[in-house]
Amino acid sequence: MITVNSKELPWLPGMTVADVLKAMNYSYALIAVSVNDQFIARDDYDTFVVEDEADVKALHICHGG
Repeated sequence: MITVNSKELPWLPGMTVADVLKAMNYSYALIAVSVNDQFIARDDYDTFVVEDEADVKALHICHGG
C-alpha cells in the first residue's frame, strides 16, 4: 500500500510515478510529484519506480498573471 495525498492506493511491483498518477486520475499537465520527500523530475515519471509504503505527494501547479 502507498499513500498519495493522504489517500491509500494499492501498491503493485514495478509501479512508476506515471502509473500512480493514472491510477489517481491525475491528468493535469502542470503537476509536481515527490516520493518520500524527494522531488521527481517530470522526465522520470515513466521510469521512477515507487516502492511499497511510499508517501507520494502530487501538487497541481497554478500560474497566472
